[in-house]
Amino acid sequence: MKIRSIKTNNHKKSFELRTYKGSYEYPYALLDRPPSDDDGIVDAYIDPELGNEAFTYELASGAEDSVHIDHVLEYNRDPAYMRELLLYKLTIEAKKLVKLSPLGIRELSRRLGTSPTQIYRILDTENTRKSIDRVFELLSVLQCRIDIQSEVPEDVGEPGSTLKIEVHA
Repeated sequence: MKIRSIKTNNHKKSFELRTYKGSYEYPYALLDRPPSDDDGIVDAYIDPELGNEAFTYELASGAEDSVHIDHVLEYNRDPAYMRELLLYKLTIEAKKLVKLSPLGIRELSRRLGTSPTQIYRILDTENTRKSIDRVFELLSVLQCRIDIQSEVPEDVGEPGSTLKIEVHA
């Protein structure tokens, strides 16, 4: 995702980013090199060297650092980004289990009622258009147990509630 604009908001102590999907904020406190009263931010710009997918900020001391859009999306808990992150993690686990499994790709495709090509698409970490359902089905065929727990922030719900997805072979 490309960043369209970046602004510093010293009153809120955060960056304000705009993308084609919407606007996001990213607080100074999360920066690897946060500004201080003596070392404030003098410039922030979309970095073309990083494919316009990150912004770079410069402090008064001359120190520079960059923040990728993925950090901003994760901080803001963007639903589309969180779905892709979950899909990626499940795909990594599925790839590991396929390597360990005695079942071949043809047998997996037969059990899922699909083609071997589709199995390779499900196992492709770059493919974000696949459904989480198909990855779950593949994990099920691999006799994998999936435990799901939900995490509710303490200020929203009861403390101690968690969302954790565990994949067991």
